[in-house]
Formats: sequence, structure tokens, C-alpha cells
Amino acid sequence: MIYPMMVRIDFSSVLDVGKRPRGLALTLIINWLVKPLTMFAIAWFFLKIVFASWISPDLGEQYLAGAILLGAAPCTAMVFVWSYLTRGNAAYTLVQVTVNDLVLLVAYAPIVIFLLNIGDITVPYDTVFLSVILYVVIPLAVGYLSRVWILRNKGTDWLEGSFLPKLGPITIIGLLLTLILLFSFQGETILDNPIHIGLIAIPLIIQTVIVFGIAYSVAKLWGLSHDIAAPAALIGASNFFELAVAAAISLFGLESGAAMATVVGVLVEVPVMLLLVKVVNATSTSFVHNQDGSCCPANTILKEDKVEGVA
Repeated sequence: MIYPMMVRIDFSSVLDVGKRPRGLALTLIINWLVKPLTMFAIAWFFLKIVFASWISPDLGEQYLAGAILLGAAPCTAMVFVWSYLTRGNAAYTLVQVTVNDLVLLVAYAPIVIFLLNIGDITVPYDTVFLSVILYVVIPLAVGYLSRVWILRNKGTDWLEGSFLPKLGPITIIGLLLTLILLFSFQGETILDNPIHIGLIAIPLIIQTVIVFGIAYSVAKLWGLSHDIAAPAALIGASNFFELAVAAAISLFGLESGAAMATVVGVLVEVPVMLLLVKVVNATSTSFVHNQDGSCCPANTILKEDKVEGVA
């Protein structure tokens, strides 16, 4: 389920990290400083305080754990879809995703452990690190090695025109099978607490909108061009839900509230993100655009002269 996304990562793009650094800086700040903390704060406030009369303390902790796992995992695959829909800079989006995945290797487990501890949720540290090895390190290593082998022996055209398109359905099928399995194990919990689905969704939706708003506003203030600002904001708003679901199952089990919370994250993310894509496209004319206008939904050039230092 995770390997098809990892094999798309082009690590040679890391060589370009020094070009237009502000867009990358925004991505890293939002994904690794702002987003995990706001997810924890918003989820804790709603699940442990606002909804305390509807959700038991034990289930509240489980749902909070699932939200933490979502918030600490920045989007990897769907980002390319959001970038395409907003006419983002595909090459720069690749740099953002590649650097994010490298940070994910070392930052995901410590952030998850730190936030779970703040929430008084105890999990074995070795299990968290094992989850990262199983669901990040191994798929990333295998993806890198297979990509290198394919490029050397088959070439770029075969990789992008034949191999990657065939892999696409595997992620979708794997995720669908996981969701079916989760819902089959969670059937009793859902029937006993149907309102919980909506209660979990509320903080997740609010978090998505707030993080997007912060990232998009900062991008505007920093003068980032629209083709960089749009993907940067959408990367921050969305989650690597495949990793979050897998980690929740490993840490808390198939029947856990944490797994349920990550599944709700999957269900709400796509419609919310599509709405944010509409916002991005509707506001594109308020941003600086690249000279050729290629970044913009309406192909409108706002500034024809060189915008010195604009990322």
C-alpha cells in the first residue's frame, strides 16, 4: 500500500533544495512544527473536553492517539493530485515531498511519542520505532532501490509510462481492503456509537482548514508565487493517511479507537481537500505568478517583470 508512493520519489531532486528555498522552508515549518501541535491541541480540546459527555475517557484517548498519528504524517502521494489540480509547479512539489519523506524517517516517531506522552497515552517506544521501520524505512528503501534499478535498466520512459501507472491501483486496492477490514472489526463500535464518526470528523476538519489557512496566508505574506504557494499549503493541510492507518493498527490494534480515528481521517480528507483546491484556484489571481503564466488556472500573468527573490 505504501511502496507505490515511495517508488515515485526522486531523491535526485534533493539537489535542488537550495533553489527557491522559502517554499521549502514553509513546507517544513508547517508540517513539522505547526501541524502536529495544532492537531494535538484541537483534537484534545474537542475529544477530551467539548465532547466529553458523549465520548468516554478511554475512547477519547484512543481517538486522540489516532489524530496524533494523522497530524504527524505529512501527505506524500495525494499531494501530486492537489498540485496538478491547482496548476502547481510539479518539479518543486517533488522536491517538497522528497525532503518531507527524508524528515519523516527521523522525525515521525519522536513527534508521535512526544505528543502521546503529553496526552498521557502510553505506548511502547520500540513499537513506535518498529512501525516507522516497517511502514516508512523499508518501503522507502525498496522504492529507492527499485527506482534506481528501473532507471538504469529500463529507462525513464518505461518507469513513468508503464511501471508507475500499473502500480497506481495497488495503493487504492490496498487502502480499500484495509478500510473494509477495519470497518468489519469496528462494526460493533460503530453501531454502539454512530455519532462518534461525526464527533471525530469535526476536529479533523477544523484542523485541516486552520493549517491550510495558516500556510496559505504565510505564503501570501512571503510573496511566494502561486505555483509554489498552492502545493505548500495543501501539503500542510493533508495527511499521509496510509501511514497513519498502518501505525494505528500496529500500535493499538484493528479494533482500537485510534484505528477508527485514522479511518475517519481518510473519509473526510478527500472532500475537504477538494473544497480547499477550489479556494486555491479561486484566489490564484491575488498571488504573484511566474512569468510564463503556466502556474495559474486562468493563465493570468500578474507580474511580467522579474520578481527578485520570489520563491
